[in-house]
Amino acid sequence: MDPEIQFTQVEIDYIKSQPLGRIGTASPNGRPDVAAIGYDFDGTYFYISGRRNESTLKYKFTKKNPRASLVIDDLATRSPWRPRGIKIFGTVDFVTRAGYAGEKGYMRITPTRKRSWGLE
Repeated sequence: MDPEIQFTQVEIDYIKSQPLGRIGTASPNGRPDVAAIGYDFDGTYFYISGRRNESTLKYKFTKKNPRASLVIDDLATRSPWRPRGIKIFGTVDFVTRAGYAGEKGYMRITPTRKRSWGLE
């Protein structure tokens, strides 16, 4: 799959500076799930795994409904209130690779849409 979107250097730098994100998935019949995740990002794709990846809802749901959203955000300052982040929508497939969780299976998210805020 070729990615449909490109990230700016500011977005790439922000994504690589954050250790955690949240992934939203849904079962084939629409049951939602949100999970905190670690991830790798190579400038194009997001890779997500874990200790028991195959037993998680995110894995099971995306095997049957290969779409997900990913949010990476934080507060730059509390006073003044300054949230920043990026939200990515994409399709999911599965690859084996060496990454943050070791050599194993990873969910690979191919971004199809994005929206960022507060990164300027």
